[in-house]
Amino acid sequence: MNRRKERFKTDKILQHTEHFKVKFNETDALGIVWHGNYIGYFEDGREAFGRHYGISYKDIQQNGYATPIVKVLSEHKKPLRYADDAYIVTTYVDCAAAKMIFNFEIYNSQDELVCTGETVQVFTDFDNNLILSIPPFLEEWKKKVGML
Repeated sequence: MNRRKERFKTDKILQHTEHFKVKFNETDALGIVWHGNYIGYFEDGREAFGRHYGISYKDIQQNGYATPIVKVLSEHKKPLRYADDAYIVTTYVDCAAAKMIFNFEIYNSQDELVCTGETVQVFTDFDNNLILSIPPFLEEWKKKVGML
């Protein structure tokens, strides 16, 4: 492993848990959450994580960057239904590249795993130019939360 990658190797895990209730408009005619709405739950998890750890979308924008999604994975284990209480555990995956990776686990009120997922976001400027080096504000954030 080269030195640059070693710099980012850490055992610290950053996670945040957010509770939610399944809304009627998130379900199909059978009262089961439509599969596409899990992507929205991932977004809710990322936003809650960002607010909790001080790296919200607003923080990213104020530093001159956007973070478009370039990859989404979703694996469904059990259904959620209308009015279910559930929670999403969002985990930040540290990496040496100029991107943000999050893993997700969604659980029902019986603590049964319902869905797992992952998103990958890259950094661009506001002219949609891809940023290939880690933005300075992200390195500062990683230092602040103990990832560097």
